[in-house]
Amino acid sequence: MAKTAQLILVFSFVAVFMAACSERKVFDEVQSTGGHEWSASNRLRFEAEIADTASTYRIMLHVRNHIDYQYANLFLFLQTRMPNGNITRDTIECQLADPSGEWYGKGTGLYRQQLIPLHNRLKFPLPGTYVFYLEQGMRDTLLFGITDAGLRIERNPL
Repeated sequence: MAKTAQLILVFSFVAVFMAACSERKVFDEVQSTGGHEWSASNRLRFEAEIADTASTYRIMLHVRNHIDYQYANLFLFLQTRMPNGNITRDTIECQLADPSGEWYGKGTGLYRQQLIPLHNRLKFPLPGTYVFYLEQGMRDTLLFGITDAGLRIERNPL
């Protein structure tokens, strides 16, 4: 009987933990960059609805690369259009590999993926729809080896 009670307690804890994690996720989307090449003219568009302006949020970038990607880093341009039409622009450097060439992130075989933190305690100033545009900012017109990119927004726990 005690073993059954312990199992119920463990399963209850796991269920509550998973529900809390899914409640924190406000937005999570990954898009293909166009296969194995990302054109400088290909802007990825993400639309997130933000209702709670009192909470703080964690913002992260998804990046998936092929192991033949020739650089250790990736520069991205992030443009954000707020509900009132104001626009902000950021240039972001993502470290994809360490100085010895070992890839960061998870994966086996030919691909690695990682979540790269941008902000840990961001407050959105207005409720409404935020539109994010993500584009590669490298010198290559066609960037080979970055296959997917995306955006994740999570509400911080209280």
